[in-house]
Parts: sequence; C-alpha cells; structure tokens
Amino acid sequence: MTTNDVTEPRPAAAPDRTRPRGLLLLLLVANAAMLAVYMGVGSVLLPTQIAAIAPDDKVAVLGLIGGISSVFATACNPIAGALSDRSGRRSPWILGGALASLAGLAFLGGVDTALFVGIGWCLVQATMNVYQAAVTAIVPDRVPVAKRGTASALVGLGLPIGGTVGVLVASQTAGRLQTGYLLFGVIIAASAVLLTAFCRDVPRAAPAPAVPARTQLAAFLSALAHHDFRWAFTGRALMVLGYFSVIGYQLYILGDHIELPAGLTPPEAMAVLTPVTMVAMAVSTIVGGLLSDRWDRRKVFVGVSAALAGLVMVVPVVSPTWSGMIAFNALNGLAFGCFMAVDTALVTLVLPRAEDAARDMGVLNIANAGPQIVAPFVASAVVTAFGGYTPLFLVGGALSLVGALAILPIRGVR
Repeated sequence: MTTNDVTEPRPAAAPDRTRPRGLLLLLLVANAAMLAVYMGVGSVLLPTQIAAIAPDDKVAVLGLIGGISSVFATACNPIAGALSDRSGRRSPWILGGALASLAGLAFLGGVDTALFVGIGWCLVQATMNVYQAAVTAIVPDRVPVAKRGTASALVGLGLPIGGTVGVLVASQTAGRLQTGYLLFGVIIAASAVLLTAFCRDVPRAAPAPAVPARTQLAAFLSALAHHDFRWAFTGRALMVLGYFSVIGYQLYILGDHIELPAGLTPPEAMAVLTPVTMVAMAVSTIVGGLLSDRWDRRKVFVGVSAALAGLVMVVPVVSPTWSGMIAFNALNGLAFGCFMAVDTALVTLVLPRAEDAARDMGVLNIANAGPQIVAPFVASAVVTAFGGYTPLFLVGGALSLVGALAILPIRGVR
C-alpha cells in the first residue's frame, strides 16, 4: 500500500450528474475494499503463507518481499495516474486494475514457493495501485473545492472500516489461504464494478499534458528547498517509517513475542486488535482535527502525537502480554490517527506556493510511500541482527521520537 496518489484534475466538458452523497458513498466502498485487501492480505494472509513456506527465515523473506513489492506499488501509482489523466477516463483503469488484482490474488493462493509468492504479491501491489490511482483522482475530478474537506473525511473512513473488515475476513480464512485470496479478489472486483456502473466517466475537454521527468525532479527539489516544508517532510517520513516497521510484523510478534491467552491464535488475535486500533484511530482523527482547528494550534498536536507513538512502543517491551498488546494498539491508534490528521493540515499551511499546492502535496506523498518501501528491510535487518522483536520496538519508537523533534524547527505554523 502506498499513498502517492495526487493527480491533476482536468476541466470537465459536461456537468457531473452523480448525486454527491451517492458518489461519496461509492468512493467510501471503493476505498474500504482497497484497504481491506491491503490490511487483510498484507497483515495476515501473506505472513501466514510465508511462515508456512519458510518458517525459519520468515522474517527475512517477508521483509524482502514486502520491500520489493512496495517498489512496484510506488512506481505504478504515479504512472497509472498519469496514464488515466492522459486518457481522460477513470473507469477503465479502475475496472482493469481490480480485475487484474483478482487474477493476481488467485495466483497467490495457488503457489507454494517464496519466489512465486513474491512475484504474485508484486503483481497484486502493481495492479492495486492502478486501481488506487484512478479511484483517488475522482475526488478532485468530481467534488467541488468547497466540499473536498467533507469528502476527504468521509472517504478517509475507508481505513478503519476496510482495515477492520479485511483483518476479520483474513483471520477467518488464514487456514484456507486459497479461499481467502479469492474472497479478497472478489471484494475488490465487486467494488470496481459497483463504482464504474454508478459513477460513470465525465467527458473531458482535453487530456492532461505529459510532465517531463526533468520537470518533476525540479519540482521535488524546489519544494524541499523550503525550510518549513522540508522539516514537515522529514517528520512525516520518520513517523511513517517507525509505524510501519513494527505494524508490518505484528502477526509474527503475536506468535513469537507475546504471551497470548490459551487457545487464541495470532490471526484471531489480529482480528481483536485491529478494530481496537482502527476505532482509536478514527476517534483521534476526528477529535484531533476539531481541537486543532478550534485552538488554532498544529505543532503541539503533531509533536505530542508523534512523541506518544514513540513512547508507547515501550509497552510490549515491558509487558509482552495480551493486555499489554491491547493497550499498545489502542494508544498507537490514538497517536497515529491524530498525527496523520493534524499533520496533513499543518503541511497545507507550509506549502511553498499556493498555486503549486497539488504538485507539492504529491511531493509530500513520497514521505508516505518511501518509508513503506524501506520499512520491511529495516525491520527484518533489526530482528535478524539483534535476534528478537524487542529491538524492533525500540527502533520504531526512536524513529517516531525523532520525527516529533523534527516538528520543532517549523517556524510558520503555531
């Protein structure tokens, strides 16, 4: 899963007759289905499959496959977005990406070697990002500027809803991997059919012009040359790296590090913990956003939530128990949800130039996607080198704490 999903909207030649509420509901379903695949497959089914294939090397194999597949995801998202921009249509990319993902997931369910699992997951990541790039472009395409905040908040509920449903489905099918993979393929394909059937493409006046690679690189460098934006970018990257370095290995942590209650398997434990995390994340996203608006303070919310994310990494170290893990997931969800909500608002206030807002937000998305590529390599290296998950929690916590400190030098926002 990556988040480099900003695409430039094009002027519509005809008004959009889709009812706003219906459109947002369809987008919520489409995003929830996508995140169900990312969370259910990436957090449960894939680690379970790798553990069965390579039980002695599962940490290293998962890290390698996760890192390489993230490169495919990061590359395919902007390419697919640019191609859908130039074609002037979204539906073919949404439907094509979903159906290709269905095929990739079916392939994953039928292989039994690490090599083919890696190939299959790379295919799924690539095709899911084709779907993701086109789906996320619908908001700037179809939603008026004055209503995009509400639209983004509603669509953002796809994370707690989709994440929870995905892990629950995966936990029930972890013992029947082929069935689980096919079920997720059907979920994403059905959501694509629903969205493209009821949210048809609006004719475009003209395709968007291609942006040369040299121009994109120049834009990246010019945005990072801005003092406040550079520090916001750094804080986001460190926070995301610390978070995903630990969360990506939670199934193995539950099996190898935590004392679970008798009869509770790691996939079943994930089915309990994920709703705890997602509910906490949803609450802190809403509360943090509202309070930061009311008090007109951003840095304190971003800094405190990043620091909290770092400190709670100590909980599973000092209390490697089931109750300790519940507390960790609740606190971590509160911290990460508040951070992502308010940090996004903070970034909009430190963009170098208002007229380049979409472009520079796209640059910021590298701070989301890049650490997700690095995180599996970092996590597997730490666990392998130091022989356990305690060092992984400490490294993840340290990264989040440094991310909190990176917020302090920002001068243009209170």
